[in-house]
Amino acid sequence: MAQTFTFELVSPEKVLLAGEAEQVQLPGSEGDMTILPGHAPLTSTLRPGVVDVVLQGSKARVFVRQAFAQVAPDRLTVLAEKAYDVTELTGATLSEELAKAEADLAAAKDDEARLVAHQAIETLSRLKA
Repeated sequence: MAQTFTFELVSPEKVLLAGEAEQVQLPGSEGDMTILPGHAPLTSTLRPGVVDVVLQGSKARVFVRQAFAQVAPDRLTVLAEKAYDVTELTGATLSEELAKAEADLAAAKDDEARLVAHQAIETLSRLKA
């Protein structure tokens, strides 16, 4: 049996996904990272993107926007302002989120805000295709 760690993906409304994970790939602000059992502790902001989760017996993909991750050797918690299960994303939801990201890009006042908005547009465009 593979080693696991406790995983939770939480939004302000509810716990979106929880369980024992074998690995989780995160879209870190400085690049993608894979979390495995026993990972060194860290806290990181996440860029808009897809969190790929390998749970015992299943896989999940969740699009997150404005999120951060807190890692401990036996636990990973992702706190996301917005998160959507990729399999449940509708064309309407994708279009709505894409419009918000484009508005964020137009309103961006600095390079960091432009980068985050551009990353959201890029990821949402790939999911929509």
